[in-house]
Amino acid sequence: MKTVLITGANRGIGFALTTLYLRAGWQVLATCRDPKSAEALQSLTLRYRSLTIFTLDITNYAQVTQLALQLQGQPIDVLLNNAGIYGPQNYGFGHCDTQAWQDVFETNVIAPIKLAEAFVAHIKSGELKVIAAISSKVGSHTENTKGGGYIYRSSKAALNSAIKSLSNDLLPEGIKTVSLHPGWVKTSMGGPNALIEADESAQGLKYIIDNLQDTQSGGFYSYTGDEIPW
Repeated sequence: MKTVLITGANRGIGFALTTLYLRAGWQVLATCRDPKSAEALQSLTLRYRSLTIFTLDITNYAQVTQLALQLQGQPIDVLLNNAGIYGPQNYGFGHCDTQAWQDVFETNVIAPIKLAEAFVAHIKSGELKVIAAISSKVGSHTENTKGGGYIYRSSKAALNSAIKSLSNDLLPEGIKTVSLHPGWVKTSMGGPNALIEADESAQGLKYIIDNLQDTQSGGFYSYTGDEIPW
């Protein structure tokens, strides 16, 4: 049985991915900050014995280390970092909150790499050996034609760069990495006017991860399978 570790699994895309992997017969290690309040996620344990839920704030690095130790010896095929934050709404040039910017970078850039560091041994002992990070095409320099969004855009651009560096460091050890754009999804972050449902996004993301090739490692792809320019 293949195993995936999914962060931010209690809602939105993370919950859709958790459900999809469970239906596909995977063992799912699902994390969120407050499992007690994650009623939908908890309800899945009644149907799937292959689901285990853990408490994890990805910016709490002592907690990350403790979870890695708790799962020592557990092979992980896919480490899927879905957890992330947008930061303040309706900000623009001249109105960028520096503390909020630091908080978004902590969650969206630093934490995914620290997570990779903590679980690299687990990934090495897995079969697929994939580290995937949910990014966004707003982090693409090429597609930034509107400006604004400094905090979130820059965090996703930085995440993409970090994933590319991970590929250079880890591909020689057989570990593939990838940044993934989930689309504009109807979630609490995407809002009600978004274009697709979380289930559609999850299906596309899983297909890319399942079929990721060495030549794609370090790349940036949409849930549709299209490569996104840097």
